[in-house]
Amino acid sequence: MVVKKVVTWRSFVPNCYKTEVPPKKSSKKVVAKETSSQRISPSDLSNPSTTLSEDLSISLAGSNLHVFTLGELKVITQNFSPSNFLGEGGFGPVHKGFIDDKLRPGLAAQPVAVKLLDLDGTQGHREWLTEVIFLGQLRHPHLVKLIGYCCEDAHRLLVYEYMPRGSLENQLFRRYSMSLPWSSRMKIALGAAKGLAFLHEAEKPVIYRDFKASNILLDSDCTPKLSDFGLAKDGPEGDDTHVSTRVMGTQGYAAPEYVMTGHLTAASDVYSFGVVLLELLTGRRSVDKNRPHREQNLVEWARPKLNEPRKLSRIMDPRLEGQYSEHGVRKAAALAFQCLSHRAKQRPKMSEVVKTLEPLKDFEDVPFAFVYTVPSESDNSIKDVKDGDAQKELKKNNNHHNYKHHQLRSPTESDNSIKDVKDGDAEKELKQKNNHNHDKHDQIESPRSPHYLSEKYAATES
Repeated sequence: MVVKKVVTWRSFVPNCYKTEVPPKKSSKKVVAKETSSQRISPSDLSNPSTTLSEDLSISLAGSNLHVFTLGELKVITQNFSPSNFLGEGGFGPVHKGFIDDKLRPGLAAQPVAVKLLDLDGTQGHREWLTEVIFLGQLRHPHLVKLIGYCCEDAHRLLVYEYMPRGSLENQLFRRYSMSLPWSSRMKIALGAAKGLAFLHEAEKPVIYRDFKASNILLDSDCTPKLSDFGLAKDGPEGDDTHVSTRVMGTQGYAAPEYVMTGHLTAASDVYSFGVVLLELLTGRRSVDKNRPHREQNLVEWARPKLNEPRKLSRIMDPRLEGQYSEHGVRKAAALAFQCLSHRAKQRPKMSEVVKTLEPLKDFEDVPFAFVYTVPSESDNSIKDVKDGDAQKELKKNNNHHNYKHHQLRSPTESDNSIKDVKDGDAEKELKQKNNHNHDKHDQIESPRSPHYLSEKYAATES
């Protein structure tokens, strides 16, 4: 349960703007048990002018937010050094900083993320104000913690808790990052679903309106937290079924009925959640112009395959290398299929999504790439492999040696074949030579030989 003081907006951000109606004089502020109906919303504002107050020394009465000066934020970020740059979104650049325990009484030393509003960016003062209003009052384990803000001259800055692993977008799609294992993906999906369910089920509901991978931040153990509430809206109350608003958000994540009509409901967030869940399954971006034309829109390409087990394996993220629960994948795919329904009323509520995802993080039928063995057996296995390799090498060397000196061992069949061929050639050569010598011998020794006769007559005459 969240506890806050009942305050007016004029005291919530002290003297940031001059308003036409003077604030009510009240010397006491009562600490009460919060109900969502007491929460201040952007609709409670009374058209603030753009004239800024020069006095920013007064801290927020009755809130846990700290008001920082621009000079202090320059110090903790080393003058917004490029070496501390973390990234940039529609709001503006984000830098890492470090607050020491001497900066503010009661504020612990800690790393922080400082977001600076880009005056030329796609978001502006209104989005900055909306974020301060919502995150300044809402507290939940799966919402990023807003520590404070700066409103000085034209400068608008927000100071958050630092999330070491950055955004889900970077972890999932960055080219050289390690692939998120299946268990981490389900943990992220479950935590993000709990954050959305908290917003939707408050007495004064909040529609997040910009649920996407880049707005889900991860701490060191992959616990997800929703950030960037600049586009958040109060949900419909009473008999209202929707909130009519101009269409804003990110292509590929926005629900089709919201894009077509501007009617915003909690089901719009459910659709966006389905897109992110699909990104977790496939490892693909919601929109990727670098892919073939039919695969550029993730929902159009993948949704028809979610209810077909044979085709499901074809769309799974190849970086998982098959290391995932098959039963868990089928459950998650079926859930994504429901969340991405073109009919908003057929989508589940976020509380139902949480119940479906809760058991998926504990599935144990994930195959393993390596088999664990007892150390002694492992050592023997390694030794046997090495001995086997050594024997193969020795046999190879012996065969090579014996080929040259086959007389030193019993010949193999192949060696005999070679020997027979060589012996056969030698015998032919010897036979041919013997025949030649025999012919020559016959010519000398035979009495009938003309040569023999000539020698005999020559001896007689002499």
